[in-house]
Amino acid sequence: MAVNRPNVLIFFTDQQRADSTGVHGNPMGITPNFDRMAMNGTHCHHAFSCQPVCLPARMVLQTGKYASMMKCYSNAGRLSDDEQTLGHWFRQAGYRTGYIGKWHMTHDCDGERVPPENRTGYDDWLGANVVEIDSDAYSAFLYDGDGEKVELPGYRSDAYVDAVIRQLRAYKDRDQPFFLMSSYIEPHFQNTRDDYPAPTGYEEDYAKNTWTPPDLQALGGTAARHLPGYYGMIKRLDEGLGRIQDALRSLGLLDDTIVVYTCDHGCHFKTRNGEYKRSPHDSSIRIPLAFSGPGFDEGGRLKNMISLVDVPPTLLAACGIDIPDSMRGRSILPLIQGNGAAKEQWPESVLVEYRDGATMGRAARTKRWTYAVENRGQGDTLDFTEAFLYDNMADPWQLNNCVDRGGDMIKVKEVMRARLMDLLARSGEKEAVIHPAEITGANEQWRRSDSDIHA
Repeated sequence: MAVNRPNVLIFFTDQQRADSTGVHGNPMGITPNFDRMAMNGTHCHHAFSCQPVCLPARMVLQTGKYASMMKCYSNAGRLSDDEQTLGHWFRQAGYRTGYIGKWHMTHDCDGERVPPENRTGYDDWLGANVVEIDSDAYSAFLYDGDGEKVELPGYRSDAYVDAVIRQLRAYKDRDQPFFLMSSYIEPHFQNTRDDYPAPTGYEEDYAKNTWTPPDLQALGGTAARHLPGYYGMIKRLDEGLGRIQDALRSLGLLDDTIVVYTCDHGCHFKTRNGEYKRSPHDSSIRIPLAFSGPGFDEGGRLKNMISLVDVPPTLLAACGIDIPDSMRGRSILPLIQGNGAAKEQWPESVLVEYRDGATMGRAARTKRWTYAVENRGQGDTLDFTEAFLYDNMADPWQLNNCVDRGGDMIKVKEVMRARLMDLLARSGEKEAVIHPAEITGANEQWRRSDSDIHA
């Protein structure tokens, strides 16, 4: 049994843009609890999903591996029963493990019931597979460990929070640390009617005073119709986070519990393709990420490039559990602890894998540049052509694709191409080929330095 190890609670949202939070510039004040957690704990300012779609991103969080390593490229995949997950590793270290909420990592379901062999590593279970289809905002249910349907009264995210608090109360009486994964569907759209159902009254409030991010101001999409409901869902999630923090405090568990708040991917409101994600743009891949509790309090704001794949090794390291060789991410603890060598060696790029219909893509995101390649209709082949290049300093909302430009952009693409090829090789995709984009755009010159290109 683990002794004197912190508890861990993950608060995992679905399809939440980073700029829905105050610490990322949203002026509407809808995330005071997350903002406080980020400011008093450790805030990963440059945090990105490495797979901007539900199922693969969840597999990344559970395993610490890139989805391509598990041959998963879309929501049509599944988590293999023999994959080791956070549930396994924490259980093996003497933790009591629990899962509450959306699973979405299997297709071998009896309805929404996730069979026991698929609940990889979790002792306590209250979950369902694809809740955005079979449940609704005020019609929530999950299945317990015996496969029995459990009706959950109230607004859906509130109902999940209630279940989390009940589980925390049960864990308080155990002489054992716990690892509890709480997975919410909000603020994902309701698939059955393409709607963002906020709690009663919330959408109306935000319709009166809605801040629209500049990319959505320029590109439109469904933002005008959906942002008020989307913000209302996030507001209620943040209130749920506050209730969980209060419960931990009242149960005497707050000082001994690591809390991590993050998300699977963002939302571009049908501005980049025909739906809400599956693109290499920040609106799709940039996510909120903050830690609090032992090892993370007063950690400050990290400006390193941090990926969702870095979360599993970080949590294991924070609890004194050896990081398995299969994981491709890195623990951020040395960055928090001010380890100079770790900061110098930390990667300047994050890898993003995505798939939009028949098109598969890969991207490298640095602080300065977003560079993406696609195979456009060639299935799973690793024969790519340059598709996107954005200067995130000059064009932070990624409205001007520079991939077809000549001049000094040719050098930028050469550097980013090499960087992406290195990332692909490290992820196991060593046979990838990248073809340069055809130069059809402006051939303008711009002043640069090597630091501009490599930033």
